Amino acid sequence: MTTTIDGSVATAWIERWDAQQQLYMPDREDRFTALIDAVAEGAGRPDPLVIDLGCGPGSLSARLLERLPDANVVAVDADPLLLGLGRAGASRPGLRFVELDLREPGWSDALGLDQPVDAAVSTTALHWLPPARLAAMYAELAAIIRPGGLLLNGDHLAEDETTAPVLARLGWALIEREDARRRSGREVEDWSAWWAAATTDPQLAALVAERASKQQVEDDHHGSPSGLLSTHVAALRAAGFAEVGTLWQRGENRLLCAVR
Repeated sequence: MTTTIDGSVATAWIERWDAQQQLYMPDREDRFTALIDAVAEGAGRPDPLVIDLGCGPGSLSARLLERLPDANVVAVDADPLLLGLGRAGASRPGLRFVELDLREPGWSDALGLDQPVDAAVSTTALHWLPPARLAAMYAELAAIIRPGGLLLNGDHLAEDETTAPVLARLGWALIEREDARRRSGREVEDWSAWWAAATTDPQLAALVAERASKQQVEDDHHGSPSGLLSTHVAALRAAGFAEVGTLWQRGENRLLCAVR
């Protein structure tokens, strides 16, 4: 059963979501822009089929359709609360939200696609997949992306300290320093505070209950078992992607691109 809430309530919570995400990614909108530019340039058509992996409440999907209104976007997440916010507050023509767990084999079949995917996109989501499941997800993704199609993953992906200790340290330092400047003298709502507020808002009670009933949703899924750049590069190459590289970067905050 799909739980629905008032659109204005959802919009307000999505705005708060975007604000707390911006705290961790000062260049979040620039990264969105770079990602959508890459889709527009690389898709080769005005109406690409795009999958948003780990879409949350649809922040990226909505921005993509603002820029590419003829696109068709399938937004995938396992969290019914975030999906409920997206369906109520970010819904628009060309956007379809689907509740699926990317850790489960066969997720791509459940999308019900009738054509190859032109681009798969994701922001600040795939780092929480354990490396083995990340590799399996990329392998399944490679099977549904057309030749020449793209994966564009915007995330904090660090250099490996064992092979590049100075780069790893500097990459994290840039993020920490920017974060300190943005927090200085300000009361800000972070990830934990957002979730604490959302899960106690009576207006979201039905979505919170639905979320609690889904065992695949874990409160600590925002950890980083796959937070290393090398983990993603190796998994993408093993999945058959021909080119893998960083298109945009600030410290360890980067836009990773893979070409099928």
